[in-house]
Amino acid sequence: MSEVLSQSEIDALLSAIKSGEIDTAAMRNEQESVRVRSYDFRRAMRFSKDHLRVLRRMHEHFCLLTTHLSGQLRSVPQIQVESVDQVPYEEFIRSIPVLTVLQLFEMSPLEGRIVLEMNPQVVFAMLDKYMGGDSVGPYRERELTDIEVTLLRRLFEPMSSILADAWSGVASLEPAFLSFESNPQFLQLTTPNETVLVVTMSVRVGDTSGLVNLCIPHATIEPVIPMLSNRYYMDPGRHAQGSRGADARIQARVLGVPVDVRVQMGDTTLKMSEVLDLAVGDTIVLRQSIRDPALVYVDGAPAFWASIGKKNRMYAVKIVREWGADIDRE
Repeated sequence: MSEVLSQSEIDALLSAIKSGEIDTAAMRNEQESVRVRSYDFRRAMRFSKDHLRVLRRMHEHFCLLTTHLSGQLRSVPQIQVESVDQVPYEEFIRSIPVLTVLQLFEMSPLEGRIVLEMNPQVVFAMLDKYMGGDSVGPYRERELTDIEVTLLRRLFEPMSSILADAWSGVASLEPAFLSFESNPQFLQLTTPNETVLVVTMSVRVGDTSGLVNLCIPHATIEPVIPMLSNRYYMDPGRHAQGSRGADARIQARVLGVPVDVRVQMGDTTLKMSEVLDLAVGDTIVLRQSIRDPALVYVDGAPAFWASIGKKNRMYAVKIVREWGADIDRE
């Protein structure tokens, strides 16, 4: 219904008020009553709508996990974000089944842990496809065997890097997988009344579908909440500056890496009998003249040509040209 009234509707409304058909006092009381609403302090709203929009956009990128799973499962699973909500941790624990699949991650340098809860039906369908089956459910819900845990960990090996990419627009994080759990009652991420962010995603593998929930405690991402805004997330200048800063840090690390440098003064060929007859004081004549350039190796690879000499009573070489320059000329 349109919120803009036509001129005829305005005239009809004014005439109804004048005739007394509409009680303006009742309308005023109704508006005042709407202003008062109950507030449950156990459900503290720590994230604004702007925060939730940015978080939804971030985790839509996380759904790129589909690309990796397509190659592993030899089929195309469907993953999409359904909702992003904030609820008390106790309510989240009550909403998931008693027997489920939980993956724990830490988000260094942030404190605390996050958990990815997966519907067992979806997990068994993925394992079925991964091992060459047809993923025909429903499956009997049970705890994963040690072999299934190993296969599942291998299947979701790139999960940490995909999480890092999803959060790269806000902060540079290094997610790391910790462990698998099956009983949510033994999972203590935070206090029962603490607000947690729950990103709900729907997953479909073949004919099997289910939900996957990513639970992030408020205390864990509290340091980066100021960055969860459209202005910060979509700022191209910040991304370019961050990229330049990252490149500079990488360059500084690379320039600080020690390398092994060796100089080959020359070479020759000897018979085995001549090698066995070598003794202290013997002289080995090389093919090279003292005026010929020596080859400089960096970590075992030829890199430069150099001339041999002395500096401050120490043997030294002077770089003359790059080793590849001769190859380029040829």
